[in-house]
Amino acid sequence: MKISSPIPRRRSRIVIIPLIDIMFFLLASFMMISLQMSRTANIKVNLPSATQAAQDYKPDMVNITVDKSGEVWLEKKTIAMPDLSAVLISRFKADTNLPVYISGDRDTLHGDMVRVYEVVRAAGIQKVSFMTANEK
Repeated sequence: MKISSPIPRRRSRIVIIPLIDIMFFLLASFMMISLQMSRTANIKVNLPSATQAAQDYKPDMVNITVDKSGEVWLEKKTIAMPDLSAVLISRFKADTNLPVYISGDRDTLHGDMVRVYEVVRAAGIQKVSFMTANEK
């Protein structure tokens, strides 16, 4: 014969609602912390002088420099815009993953830099960067 206990037996159960709340809290905390960890560095406006900058020229990348008079240099040689366009198109056809680095003198006009950028983009090149000097 089975005798039942006078104390009612409590069944254990897992309540999921507080677990969901904790998971949302952890997710929100992680997102907020990860947003604070990513630091964006602004591009410096004072670019180095083209005649003073010592740069490494590698054959797998294109270095274009614009001096303060608006003259365009391709790897230490003066070049006209139509010729620059032709060179960029031929180099892009040879290597579609071609990086281009544009640097300019501290006193170069913004419009001159934009003209060079437009020629580079018209050639179909996607990897374009502007060189800046590191703060010392």
